[in-house]
Amino acid sequence: MFKNLFKKGDSDIKIYTPVNGEIVQLEEVPDPVFSQKMMGDGVAVKPVEGKICAPVDGEVIQIPDTKHAIGLRAKDGTEVLVHIGLETVSLEGKGFIVSVRTGDNVSAGQVLMEFDLEYIRENASSDMTPIVITNAQETGKQYMMTDEKEGKAGETVIITASGK
Repeated sequence: MFKNLFKKGDSDIKIYTPVNGEIVQLEEVPDPVFSQKMMGDGVAVKPVEGKICAPVDGEVIQIPDTKHAIGLRAKDGTEVLVHIGLETVSLEGKGFIVSVRTGDNVSAGQVLMEFDLEYIRENASSDMTPIVITNAQETGKQYMMTDEKEGKAGETVIITASGK
């Protein structure tokens, strides 16, 4: 009878910043695909170092051949895309070293990849790194974005999901 009474916390999930840096609102990203939330809602980080950590406990579900992004599915089904820089697909993988594979289970804070931040700054349109929920409409959850201005990878919560 009371089995589900105390389970509310089980459906909440915290998404941590995957990279150290300045947290900015998604609307400030100089790319309409992200600023107009065409890929989904989220936040972005202006990185101060070239290391991407898992923002959630979950599974790696996508790594493009160009290595410029990584997609993960949290244990609650929330899908998180970390897109390193803007227009970085044109770098064709140069400057990125991925240390996980599709299908790997990862823990929040675990290093997923490293990238050459200076190379990105010199060869891409921006180093701004959007972190978006790509399946928010399907999950039935509410997503709250942080008000924090600085993020530490694996420690600073940038998005909190609650619901179902």
